[in-house]
Amino acid sequence: MHDELVDHLTRSTPLSRGEALRVIQDVLAYFDETTEEFVRRRHRELQAQGLVNAEIFERIGTDLKYRTVAPPELSLRQLRRIVYG
Repeated sequence: MHDELVDHLTRSTPLSRGEALRVIQDVLAYFDETTEEFVRRRHRELQAQGLVNAEIFERIGTDLKYRTVAPPELSLRQLRRIVYG
């Protein structure tokens, strides 16, 4: 799986083959997250940092624009529905 990328990382970094494969798997898992999963995770993370919902939802809306495959822009109401159902 992803042998060319593993080879590239082992040539261009001090990572071993196993470490390079784990890094690739972690990155792919991160970007495999659905929009809903991302919104819920970021809400939990930002809430744990002490931010209030107004700040959280604004930050999440901004963060979504920088995802690899940016979803359509979501309103505050849509973000709240993802988090609270």
